[in-house]
Amino acid sequence: MTEYDLVLRGGRVIDPETGLDAVRDVGISGGAVREISSDPLAGKSVVDVAGHVVSPGFIDLHSHSPDIATQRLQAMDGVTTALELEAGVYPVAPAYRQAALEGRPINYGFSTSWAVARMHVVLGIKPTGTLDDFFANIGREPWQRPASPADVQRVLDVLETDLADGALGIGILVGYAPWIDPSEYLAVAGLAARAGLPTYTHARELVEMDPQTPIDGAEEIVRAAAETGAHMHYCHVNSTSLRQVDRVLGLVEKVRSEGSRVTTEAYPYGAGMTGIGAAFLAPELLHRRGLTPHSIGYLATGERIPDEATLRKVREQDPGGAAFVHFFDENDPADLAYLKRALTFTDAAVASDAAPLLWRSSPRDPLQWPLAPDVVTHPRTAGTFARSLRLLVRESGELSLPEAVRRCSLVPADVLGSAVPAMRRKGRIQPGSDADIVVFDPEAVTDESTYADTTRPSSGFHHVLVSGTFVVRDGELCTDALPGKPVRH
Repeated sequence: MTEYDLVLRGGRVIDPETGLDAVRDVGISGGAVREISSDPLAGKSVVDVAGHVVSPGFIDLHSHSPDIATQRLQAMDGVTTALELEAGVYPVAPAYRQAALEGRPINYGFSTSWAVARMHVVLGIKPTGTLDDFFANIGREPWQRPASPADVQRVLDVLETDLADGALGIGILVGYAPWIDPSEYLAVAGLAARAGLPTYTHARELVEMDPQTPIDGAEEIVRAAAETGAHMHYCHVNSTSLRQVDRVLGLVEKVRSEGSRVTTEAYPYGAGMTGIGAAFLAPELLHRRGLTPHSIGYLATGERIPDEATLRKVREQDPGGAAFVHFFDENDPADLAYLKRALTFTDAAVASDAAPLLWRSSPRDPLQWPLAPDVVTHPRTAGTFARSLRLLVRESGELSLPEAVRRCSLVPADVLGSAVPAMRRKGRIQPGSDADIVVFDPEAVTDESTYADTTRPSSGFHHVLVSGTFVVRDGELCTDALPGKPVRH
């Protein structure tokens, strides 16, 4: 009998690709799953997981979690791969180098950033390959305006170079520059199509929010898919569509039926988070989304913005400062229904939009665990996947457990799978797949983080393995484990 490095004994194994849902042993060696058997397997180490679900590790397509501390929170939420795709970074090479130098608890990867490339060309900034580049310049109007044909070509040229350096596609934050010419968006989509890689879009305004928008944000995405043949991924469709989500999803469904590839994602929270200097948070524009200054919470102080004058002042002084944007009331059944429709839409991926951590007063220390009490973020950073399982499976029954697991693992893996070979070994649990695995109690798994206590790790995840290495064991973080690997095109 073959002796494996590790055997997970007697758990309920759910493989969303083959449809397996049965009690099995899982044999792991060399960072990969080697055998799944109804008979007992032999291992140098055997862990009894009877009564628990054994599934592929969760894949987060939309995670602004650049450091060890944030990724630890995500690991405690069942995440084994966290990718920065919507915003991306530019250039990607230093981002990959830094992560490899420091080590990461979970797998990581980056798209190239259209927004930062545009800032580089239009504003002349010197990019560092971090998300800080975007937030430091988020409120500068010149990069948000239509560009000359020569500048557009320069943006395309630098993006193309980054794709050759291993970027996982192009992140397009057009919602932060909503007045650019739609032809530029089409040109970026065309570049992605020629490279055979997806784009990941934060949509610009819907026509219901701004009748003067150069193009409806949803129409722009599906048009690009149809005209260029690009795979267009629609980021956090919940927060950009709001109460127009049924129209937007209907449009996506229509173009899919016509052969275009448009994928979607959503997160299970009624509040977003972004830099307070974002164009769409200008005081005179808040009414478009049914917001007021009080809908915005400034993370640095933990307080709601009381009035328009204060909002203008904070936007001027700290445009990149993180802010909650409360667009849905999670206690309102009607608002919750909008949110659930985005989450349960056909083949929608669960994706967190995990936000970076903010150390309010204590010295920044990404290696400290537990985190200091004054470290804050959005609760979705710590709780998205547990919350999705609780909300959609255990409490409402709107998704079966195997389907919810699929939305957290195989669906996001397949968004990248055709273009990124490494992703074809993730999101499934079968011989030959990467041993990125989560073991959890489906009756107990839940989010613990709240808007008042934002960094409490989720509970109910007993074990999380990355490449066969325990990152979470018996519900406790393994602080010395940094097995994360880069995912590149």
